[in-house]
Amino acid sequence: MARYRGPKTKIARKFGEAIFGDDKSFEKRNYPPGQHGNNRRRGKKSEYAVQLMEKQKAKYTYGILERQFRNLFEKANRNKGVTGEVLLQLCESRLDNVVYRMGVAPSRRAARQLVGHRHITVNGEVVNIPSYQLKPGDVVGVREKSKSLEAIERSLANTSSVYEWISWNSEKKEGTFVSVPERIQIPENIKEQLIVELYSK
Repeated sequence: MARYRGPKTKIARKFGEAIFGDDKSFEKRNYPPGQHGNNRRRGKKSEYAVQLMEKQKAKYTYGILERQFRNLFEKANRNKGVTGEVLLQLCESRLDNVVYRMGVAPSRRAARQLVGHRHITVNGEVVNIPSYQLKPGDVVGVREKSKSLEAIERSLANTSSVYEWISWNSEKKEGTFVSVPERIQIPENIKEQLIVELYSK
């Protein structure tokens, strides 16, 4: 499966915020990338440009490609509730995102790799599909053979985030996806309404 492997700071600078987490390079140069960087006189963006930018930001944040993101939007559109909120809830319910939220991996990219390399189990079964949609009550854990992995140990030692919709048992190295998060519980700075407007054209 193809995915973006290029420089992360460049993308973060494009959106004007560190969407991939703490980034020292971004802090040093938090202006747009390119030859003229800070000095470029940018005219007022069109409505379409603003909407497109928001969609791109959401895609890069969750590490999802265009077709998959479009499919998620269509699924959100069919579900009950506010389409934009449901879209973000579907993104948050992905296995790679929950592994990242639990602190097992330091970034979504690292979480995706752990899932792909068969280090993660769901309800006791190894699952190697990063986009696997979790349901409330699913138990996500680190596979027995992988519990001593240095990368996982280091990530768990450095994590301090606590989310109300996830419970974590540090002894067993497993957590429960308690419920689908409400919009207010999702910390990402994404204006989902703009994405809905873009796809509804």
